[in-house]
Formats: sequence, structure tokens, C-alpha cells
Amino acid sequence: VFACHMSSVILRHHSNSFRNFRKYKDIEPTVKMEEVDGEELVKKFAEEMEGMLGRKMKSVKRLAEAAEDADLYHEFNATLEFDYYNSMLINSVDKDGNSIELGGEFPLEENEHFNKLQVNTLQSDIQVPTNVYNKDPGILNGVYMSEALNDVFVDNFQKDPTLTWQYFGSATGFFRLYPGIAWTPDENGVVTFDCRNRNWYIQAATSPKDIIIVVDVSGSMKGLRLTIAKHTINTILDTLGENDFVNVIAYSDYVQYVEPCFKGTLVQADLDNREHFKLLVEELQVKGEGKVKKAMKESFKILNEGSLCNQAIMLITDGAMEDYEEVFQEFNWPERRVRVFTYLIGREVTFADTVKWIACNNKGYYTHVSTLADVQENVMEYLHVLSRPMVINHDHDIIWTEAYMDSAAQSLLLMTSVAMPVFSKKKETLSHGILLGVVGTDVPLRELMRLAPRYKLGVHGYAFLNTNNGYILAHPALRPLYKEGKKLKPKPNYNSVDLAEVEWEDTDETLRTAMVKGETGTLSLDVRATVEKGRRVMFLKNDYFYTTINETPFSLGMVLTRGHGEYIFIGNVSVREGLNDLMQPDVSIANEWTYCETDIDPHHRKLTQLQAVFRYLTGKEPDLECDEELLRQTLFDAVVTAPMEAYWTALMLNPSGKFLSPSDKENIFTMDHFPVWYRRAAEYPAGKFLYYIPKEDTRGRDYFLSAPPHTVVIVLILRKPVSVRLSLCVCVFRVSLYDYQAMCKMGGHSASSARPLLSEVCDWLSITHVSVSDGDWLSLSSASAQKKKGDILQPCDTEYPSFVYEPSIKETNSLIKCGRCQKMFVTQAVPDSNLLMLVVQADCDCSRQYPAITMEPKERERRRWRERRREGERGQESEDRRVRE
Repeated sequence: VFACHMSSVILRHHSNSFRNFRKYKDIEPTVKMEEVDGEELVKKFAEEMEGMLGRKMKSVKRLAEAAEDADLYHEFNATLEFDYYNSMLINSVDKDGNSIELGGEFPLEENEHFNKLQVNTLQSDIQVPTNVYNKDPGILNGVYMSEALNDVFVDNFQKDPTLTWQYFGSATGFFRLYPGIAWTPDENGVVTFDCRNRNWYIQAATSPKDIIIVVDVSGSMKGLRLTIAKHTINTILDTLGENDFVNVIAYSDYVQYVEPCFKGTLVQADLDNREHFKLLVEELQVKGEGKVKKAMKESFKILNEGSLCNQAIMLITDGAMEDYEEVFQEFNWPERRVRVFTYLIGREVTFADTVKWIACNNKGYYTHVSTLADVQENVMEYLHVLSRPMVINHDHDIIWTEAYMDSAAQSLLLMTSVAMPVFSKKKETLSHGILLGVVGTDVPLRELMRLAPRYKLGVHGYAFLNTNNGYILAHPALRPLYKEGKKLKPKPNYNSVDLAEVEWEDTDETLRTAMVKGETGTLSLDVRATVEKGRRVMFLKNDYFYTTINETPFSLGMVLTRGHGEYIFIGNVSVREGLNDLMQPDVSIANEWTYCETDIDPHHRKLTQLQAVFRYLTGKEPDLECDEELLRQTLFDAVVTAPMEAYWTALMLNPSGKFLSPSDKENIFTMDHFPVWYRRAAEYPAGKFLYYIPKEDTRGRDYFLSAPPHTVVIVLILRKPVSVRLSLCVCVFRVSLYDYQAMCKMGGHSASSARPLLSEVCDWLSITHVSVSDGDWLSLSSASAQKKKGDILQPCDTEYPSFVYEPSIKETNSLIKCGRCQKMFVTQAVPDSNLLMLVVQADCDCSRQYPAITMEPKERERRRWRERRREGERGQESEDRRVRE
């Protein structure tokens, strides 16, 4: 077993016994309890985050200024010859051992700060997509000009060693990345990464926009033309983000909204809506005659009722024969507030002049898309046109992206990016508005959340971040990955999880609304918190504190739980005494916690947290940045718990026992949560013992319980295995839980915007182990939960039951009828514990009488379900709470 103190995460481990901490009595005069001021604490955390993010913005501004100055003094040379480090070709040689063109020797070494990747911190290098010629004059001139960024990259990193990737994405398609790395193509040897498709580039290059996509589905668009048109729509959708609004209209003889529910309006272009549009576009069929006038009128009507953002119509067609000029006279001229971009599909150019006229007379851009390969480059042109007002006005707006996986670094870390546009300052280009590209840097969200350390928030407390669109940036309940086979993959909607989907107890969305508006305030909620991956539930009273992070679109939230989150325990001992006990072999501290910042100085990155603490306290590394408050508490706990080692040794128990199970090692004192046994024990009544069975120790072997010393554990051995089914009303009550991040097996595509809602209603419960713990799930047999080979998993919303032991029932008995026989069972609560003793007659076999309980997907409208939950369950939960009390 383990003894630990939550304020400093000191862990002592030995055999299966421990005693009360009598040492606390000796130092009682020196300790005190301080009340946690949640409102002040959340503001302090927000200020520290603002400072950290502010340093990133300063680095990006320096890059933008350097890039614009370099371009100002660079003269374009159409015959320029220039060798640069191509990230695909570096350190490659030909058959004679000579460096290949655009390769060359590029030293790389593993770096802890960059996720242990092989990098070059003295030099950046260049990535070029496969579909872009890497020696095009535009590429060579841009790469040559941007060489000036190398010194700024290095200088930024020296000023702020917490910086990660810095980069410049060019409008011509190349990507300069610091530190330099070797770029790995896909299994086909192709590099599909194009910096111009990334959210940080698109959001920085253009302001928020309203887009209507109008596609021709008349009879002439059949075959390859329709395929190209669909691909064009999907590519346009991929250039949109959560700050944009969109709709898709198809036309032939009549106007058809691809999603009838969105008729006459614009919807947010978040990931869910974009993917929904893609599915519906795939189902489009051609028929009839193309009459574009009606579709254009419908589009202008929607946009004229919209915002003052950039507004555009994307017309995708193989020709236009109508008299459409009057539509523009009525709705768009002379202001031409709505730009019209036209995409002529197919090899035929009969209608090229008319389609081009539409674009040029409405401040848009015309492109001819004859093959699928043309789509990507042609679609990107509209971004440069929409960016012109920003370029001409030199609106250097800094943008922050939503959370995303760091694909460039080939890791599964959640990041956010800060980016800024780069404009041409040459006099001859000012009136044209030339966008050179976008500079940016990444911020690992894990590093940002370290500024809200868990030891200040209590055993159940946590901090979280969300964007001004309501989407989660960082939250301990966010689960962005799922397992497919043996691989972890990002969920399709991992970065569009709404705050209301994890803080679902906030049924009125009071918290979400306030944080989206950037307000500062507090809120209290009764919550059902799940632990151990949803297998157990605890009932907590949480106080929420929230505020905005200035100069960013982010808001910070913080949770303190009534009880263990209201006060902090403060003690003080001498450094000498504390360090002596801290360095004992039976003591561990959590490397996931930041006692000392080891990532600033490269010489410190090899140190463990314990080594860093020792070197700092002994004066060997005075330059280390350490958390003095946390160190003081850690030393105090080391001294207080020191007598335990002598006590354990005196018991003459085996010192080589298994102290940490695999799940303990995985879950112990991470930034996001405390171990299950710790969290559950913290909420258990004083003077009573909590018994806990580690899950992985129940497979194919005897059970064992973690238990306090000098207690008797009753072991009941049955004559043969039995399956016991008890009525729910006997000794447990049902609690409904919800998961909006689940992945469900789907039977087929449905065009409905609703997600499947798993609902399980049963009258009988299958108990698969002898003891039922307070707060434990009772095991359910679920056919749909078992993924079979070939199953397709898709995001879904789920409702599932948790069955919690009713402590007021001390003893009960009943009869179970099984065909022609019956047997009796008796349950009795074991005093001062969470154990039940169950005695069952094994005279007859009931295992075949009841089918396995299954949970099957059912289509439900999310909004309807939420209303039902809000209205129907309040009364039930109030009754449940009354029963528990």
C-alpha cells in the first residue's frame, strides 16, 4: 500500500500495512490551514498564462517584421539558382556517395524539448508539397528571401526556451520550419502536407467570412464533372474554420439546399457541420437544366441578412447561359459587397468568357478546373483575394487556433498555434495587396496547463481552457484519441468538443455562456464525477471560477470541490531535515508534476524532478526555477512520514512486494488526476475503511484487496461458480451518466444530423463478482460494446447507467426462482467498510434463465433528448439525493 500527501505528491511505499501519522502531532504547532480564494487563484493563473502566451506573440511579431523587411529589399530574379536544405532530401546521397541536389549534410540530434525528435536547433529547413515544383522561380526566390528568418528563429528560442516549433508558410507553397527536421513522406512517398491548408494559415490570411457554395447539378454535369465539382466543394469546406459560416446550395431546374434544415440561413463551419455537408454533397445526383439565376438570388438574400464579415459566393458550374446581370444589379451593385468566385468545371471552355465575367464584375476570381489535380491550387486562390483588404490596410491581426494534433512533428500532443500574416511593403505592390505568407509558433497545451498546478486545487480540482466559440482547448475530461486495433488515432471531432459536452451537469449552459462571452465569475453545481474511465461515480459539490485570458480568445476555468478543495495544508521544516528524509529509498515524487522547471536550460533536461529538487536545494543549481511553495510542502511531508519506514521494517514483512500496479504507474499523480484509490478514499466517511480491487489484478487470478492492517477479510468460497441476478431495487440505485465523446459502432450512414444515443433500460442486473463496492459499477454484459473486426466506429452521444450501492440498506434477503426450483440469497453490509457479504444457495442453476443485457444504438434528436433530460430528471435526481442523505 501507499501513503501520500496530496499537496506535494510524496509517495512512500512498502508492504501491506501502515499506521496513523503520529508525527503530525509533534509538529502541530507549526502547521496551519489556509482557505483557498478561488476567485483570486483563477485570476493569478490567468495572468501567468497571459504572460506565457504574450511571449509567444512577441516572437511571432519579430518573425513577421523580419520577413517583411527581407522581402522589401529582395529583388525577384527569374533565373535565380539557389541550393537550400529540402527536408525531404537532407543527408541523402547518390550511388557515388555525393550529396544529392537540395540535400547536403544537415546535422540532426535527438532533443528532449522537441518530443525526442531528431532536430537541428541551429538551422531551419524547407518542406515543399509533392504537387509543388521545388525549383520553381517563385519557390527559389521565396526561400532565398526567407533565409533571413534563421537568425530570428534562433534568437527567439534563446529569449524564450519554452518555444517549440517556429515557422513561415509561404503563399507559394513552401514551409520553412525551425528547428530543421527530416520530413517523412507517406507510404507512397508522397508529401501531402501543404501549409496553406492549415488552420493557422487560413485564419491568419483572412478575416472571418460568410460563404455560400452554389453547385450546378444539371444534366450536363454528369460523370467526371460532378466528381470534380464535389472535390472542389470539399476543398473549399476544408479552408473554413469555426469562425466562418457557410451553406451549400445545389441547382438545376430548381434550388435545392443540400441540408433542408439549414434552409435560408448560414451555419457555423465547425468540424461537425463541414463533415455533415461533405456526406450530403456525396449523395448529389445530376438531372434537369441548369438555371443559375434562382440560386444566385437565394444566395444574395441569405448574405444580405448576414454579418459585415467577408462575404462570398462560390459558383461551381460547367457554364451559364441565362441573363444573370439583373441579379447582380438588384443585389450586389454598385457596392459589390459580396465577392463572387467562379469555378468552370471540365475541359470545355465554351462558357469561359461568361463565367469569367461574373467573377471579374463582382470583385472575385475566375479559375478553370479541368482535372482533379487542379482543384487544390485553384481553390487556394480565393484566400489571397479575400486577404487583400487586410494586406492593403496592413491589419496585422494575431490569431489563435483551436486545439489540434501536431502532425508536422508526428506526435499526438495537443497544441494551439499563434500566427500572423506577412505582407509585401514594396510601394508598387501596396495597392494590389500581396500576401507573402504567414508566420507562427506552436504552444503545447500541456505546458500551458502546468501554470495551473494541481496541488493548489485539491484532490478533485482541475483547471480547463475553452475558446470563444465554446470549444474545449484543454480539459481533464477531454478524450481526443481512440484505439483502432493497437493504434491510437485522433477522433474525427476531437477539436470540436463543446464545453457543455464535458461539463454536462450545467444543463442551463450558464457556465458555457459566461465563458464564451469572456466574463469573470463563479458558479456552484452538484455533479456526478466519474473515475476509473467511467466505471465509478462520485457525488460532489463543485465551485467553478472563470475569467478571460487577455489578448487571446481563450477563457480559463477552475474547479474546487467543497471539502478537499476549500483549504490547503501548510507546514514548514528545515531544508536540511526535509532533504535528508526526501532522499530516502522508500520515497518517490511524481515526475509529471513540476517541482522545478527543467525545460528552460538544455543542461537541465536530462534531470528527473527529484534530481532537480536535490540540486536546487543543495545549491548546486541555483539557476533552476523551482516552485518554492511546493518544495516547502514536499519537505514537510517527507519529515512527517519518515517514521513509517521504521514501522514497516519492524513488521518484518516482505519488502519486495509489488508496490505499484501497471494502472497505478499509468495514473498516479498525473497532471490530470489522482489515483482512483486516493480520490475515492478522500470522499469516504472518516473512521471507515475503503477496500479497492485493482482492475488488472482480477483477470485469471485470485482477487486481492487493498486493505488496512489488523482487519479481518471474510472470504466466501462457493462450491461451484454461480451466476446471481438480483433485482435493482434490492440494494442499489440507478444513476444516469452521459458521454458525448463516445465512439459507437455504426450500422450505416444516416443523413440525419442527430447522433445515436445509447440507452439501456433493464430490470435485472448480472453480478459477476462477490463484493459490490460503494460507488462501483456493477458489471453489465454489453454486446454492442464489443468491437468486432471490420466495425466502423463513429462519434456518438451515449447515456449509460451506473448502479450505486445504497448504504442505508444493511441487510436484505430474497428468493430467486429458476424454473422448477428456487434458491435464497442474503446480503449483509460489513460494518465500517464498503464491503457486502453475499451468501447464495447453489442448489439450482439460474444462469440460462436470463439473456445478456445489451445496449443497442438508437437514433435520437440531441435537442429533444437534452430537453427531456433537463425536464424529466431533475425530480428523479432530487429524490435520489434525498435518499442518499
